[in-house]
Amino acid sequence: MDKKKLSWKDLSLSDFKVYFFSLFKAFIPKTKIKTLDELEEFIQTKSAWVSQVTLYSYLKTRMGTRYVLHFDNDEFMKSVNEAKWNIYSVALQDLTFFTFSYLKVNFSYNELDKAKEIFLKILDDETTNSMPLHIIEEAKKEFDERLIKIDWEKYHNDRPFNPSALSMYKWAPIADELKTLDRKIVLNSVILKWDVIKKEFKDRIQF
Repeated sequence: MDKKKLSWKDLSLSDFKVYFFSLFKAFIPKTKIKTLDELEEFIQTKSAWVSQVTLYSYLKTRMGTRYVLHFDNDEFMKSVNEAKWNIYSVALQDLTFFTFSYLKVNFSYNELDKAKEIFLKILDDETTNSMPLHIIEEAKKEFDERLIKIDWEKYHNDRPFNPSALSMYKWAPIADELKTLDRKIVLNSVILKWDVIKKEFKDRIQF
């Protein structure tokens, strides 16, 4: 039996919603974040926005007019999906740590065990979106390793999103010689996206 060939249709509907409607969403009134459920939704949706929009924008910039044609390439599609989930898994970690660090310092929030609880719940939800299990397991391991070392008092002000920026640079399916030339641009692009999310969080949080 022939293996199913991947195409642009294999990107989930949520991927395209995040990518193509990101600008539109900017004009939707933002509600305050007052509960852990609302914080969980914020972490999940904003991590997806940063990782997907930055990845797809980088691919489109590097490939130019050939961008769409690559979606008929099976190996390319596998690489895109692998990159998407790996970057997203680190973005989730970064934003989870950032938000709880900010809450502790600015709102005297001390239920920091909720950080891991929310992170694991998001990963569990993503199994329904076909997030690969090996990436989920690696994300859990990385989260625990980072959790042991984290300084909650300083994390939110100590380059909190560097790991996901470096993850974008590592996983983007672009030739290494080109990525080397793009390193500074790629890292800055991710950090600038996170700056938008940081501002939104500070404006919306009301614990």
